Amino acid sequence: MLSAIAMKLRLPGRGPMSSNFRAGIGTALALLAIIVLVELADGPAPNYIGLLAAVPFLTAVFVPWREVLAVGALATAVGILFGSLPNGLTMQTSVNITGIMLSTAIAAIAGTLRAKQAERLVEMSRLASVAQTAVLQPLGPRVGPLAVAGRYISASATAVIGGDLYEALDTPYGVRMIIGDVRGKGLDAVRLASIVLGSYRHVAYERPDLGEVVADLDRAVSRSVGDEDFVTAALVEERGGTLTIINCGHPAPLLLRRGEVIPLEPPASAPPLGFMPAAIPRVERLEPGDRLLLYTDGLAEARRDGEFFPTATRAWRLLGHGTVGDGLASLESALSEWVQGQLDDDIALVLMEYAGTAAAPARAAVPSWELGAEA
Repeated sequence: MLSAIAMKLRLPGRGPMSSNFRAGIGTALALLAIIVLVELADGPAPNYIGLLAAVPFLTAVFVPWREVLAVGALATAVGILFGSLPNGLTMQTSVNITGIMLSTAIAAIAGTLRAKQAERLVEMSRLASVAQTAVLQPLGPRVGPLAVAGRYISASATAVIGGDLYEALDTPYGVRMIIGDVRGKGLDAVRLASIVLGSYRHVAYERPDLGEVVADLDRAVSRSVGDEDFVTAALVEERGGTLTIINCGHPAPLLLRRGEVIPLEPPASAPPLGFMPAAIPRVERLEPGDRLLLYTDGLAEARRDGEFFPTATRAWRLLGHGTVGDGLASLESALSEWVQGQLDDDIALVLMEYAGTAAAPARAAVPSWELGAEA
């Protein structure tokens, strides 16, 4: 019954009803039906028609102004019907009906303002998505010889990007990756993240030594921020199965190897970018099947009831299966369940897998009599 009335209230040419439309119209008509039932049960005197003023306000929460006016008109008609019983309209019932009409007008205005605000939020989300695409380019599924996946988890439902950053590049000096976290939030953090990534995408191809890349990034940050701003970062280079990590005040990457999770702590602590870090590289020899998780401190600080998410103890079970993209999806799902959807900080994740150095292809046999054949 209610769905049929809702279909009639829908204006022509508007296409299929959205879930919000159905919820708004259905809830409003349900309230209208309850008030009608109460009036019928109470007897002939119209004691509750004033409550009909709430119906258009409830509709305005979900649907545009045209539908609010339609529902308000229906509520007004019901009010006039009950107000005319048993002896016609009185002063009191006339005031109540006038109140329903005024409420409908006010609710329509409120619905218009709400719709415009929703449109602005949609536009902001679209612009944020464009900014995310420009700043954080998609990773993988392969970068050089490595399988790589990246994921950005926003702590805000209205923003999809912040100050966390990552990148993976196949350079002449091996696959180079960076993950970082800009101090602060908002547009200033996004701006600094874009500066760091822009500089990295240039110097990663130009500098043969990873330490020189760090020095260039430090200068880029120092030129762009104040005295108290900085960027924590971990830079990783894989070259021929050798892994080099330079950590500038960032959470240590996790190496997943044969069921174990090994934090790759730096040989000595170093300050973030912007404070002239003199970081000492850590060098590891990779084995086929090794996976490396890079993450920002939003993961380390995610907690529920004061208990932090057990990243190290659950990393292998979550990240050691399927593709690297599957692993990050499992980690995000487990994390969302742990914090019950309430994150305090954005999180950037990069997971890479080393499959080993491909064996050289077998040389085809050449007849000994053919010109140029080896003896």
